[in-house]
Amino acid sequence: MISSAQVERILKESLKATEVLVQDDSALHAGHQPNNPAYLSVFVRSPLFAGKSLIEQHRLVYDSLKVELQEAIHAIAIKTAPSENA
Repeated sequence: MISSAQVERILKESLKATEVLVQDDSALHAGHQPNNPAYLSVFVRSPLFAGKSLIEQHRLVYDSLKVELQEAIHAIAIKTAPSENA
């Protein structure tokens, strides 16, 4: 299972994020999936989101976690915002 810290690091590095909050909701879904994949909620603030639609912002997050979503993350709830100085 992937840790919240690993997801935070990936998002900060790949999206030049100024703020990343990761909440592991896996305990709420215990027993739903074999191999303990993660259920996460994330908030990401990045200058890369400036001028992009919400769908484009979420797509950037999904692209950043592409490998992890194939193996270690079962579900992810995403909230995004552009950096205030972007």
